[in-house]
Amino acid sequence: MVRYGPQYGPDITFLGVDRCDWSDPETYADADVVIVGAPFDGGTSHRPGTRFGPEYIRKTCYLAHDGSRPSLALGVDGLRDLRVYDAGDVEMFSGDAARSVRDLQQAVYRITANGAIPLVLGGDHTIAWPDAAGVAQYVGEGRVSMIHFDAHADTGNIEFGSLIGHGQPMRRLIESGAVRGDRFLQMGLRGYWPPPETLDWMAEQRMRSYEMSEISARGLEECLTEAFAIAIDDCDGVFLSVDIDVCDPAHAPGTGTPEPGGLTARQLLDSVRRIAYEMPLMGIDVVEVSPPYDHADITSFLANRVVLEVLSGLARRRRDAADGTTWDPRTPLLDRR
Repeated sequence: MVRYGPQYGPDITFLGVDRCDWSDPETYADADVVIVGAPFDGGTSHRPGTRFGPEYIRKTCYLAHDGSRPSLALGVDGLRDLRVYDAGDVEMFSGDAARSVRDLQQAVYRITANGAIPLVLGGDHTIAWPDAAGVAQYVGEGRVSMIHFDAHADTGNIEFGSLIGHGQPMRRLIESGAVRGDRFLQMGLRGYWPPPETLDWMAEQRMRSYEMSEISARGLEECLTEAFAIAIDDCDGVFLSVDIDVCDPAHAPGTGTPEPGGLTARQLLDSVRRIAYEMPLMGIDVVEVSPPYDHADITSFLANRVVLEVLSGLARRRRDAADGTTWDPRTPLLDRR
């Protein structure tokens, strides 16, 4: 299969990392992480535009696109200490959701089967279904847990007459058996959806959903620690799915279904860094960045940094495992190197 490249915008890679072709394993034989774009917004229920998300997540940075980003916090360079490639975008036609999710799952499966961690840039949250299912297809059904940051549960059933959409991927994952309901951890829910019957279904699946009032009362760190213990119990690894609308619209205005009262940008960045450092990650997606609704690229900058924090956390996890050391955020900056 010929590498398609980006569907929208210039043919660029994430901050200048090397290219690869996900269908040709020889082009990323030494990869630790393979980035792939999923420019699909055919599953949106409100504001579209996330098809442009992969381009903006790749390029929105004020520093040189030179394939290097040393982290002040972690003392590693996630783009150089790891072998990171960008496979471009999977061709996803918003008018054919079934074909699009099938093709994306094939790409994610192939990347996982060849020993790399897939990092998918969305696109709307529809893509979480093929993303996590592609990892589970290789690792084994029910062997991968999900940590899901979102304002919304995304556990709807049939919306607009379709089983496929950005409000339904988590139900599809559980119903298909790809991810167990009792190993599904949701962080940051709030607002006025889903309805009671959907919450009843979620309870039947034994999902664990941390709504913002619980996070505010108990503290985000305590909730994450509890979620981590569940996520690694009887599972081989974790899939991390980050919907940018988990953050308050003040911190992420460029998204399709903004909901006031969410996490701050700082909380999200600290959280994904901690997950990458402490959890055995097998796949990641970052979704729901809608550049047409953004202001001053606020949301795109945040999503770009979410990706970098994940990569930096993975790199530091590897370094500490090799050196027998432990990263401590309380250590003064110049002593962390």
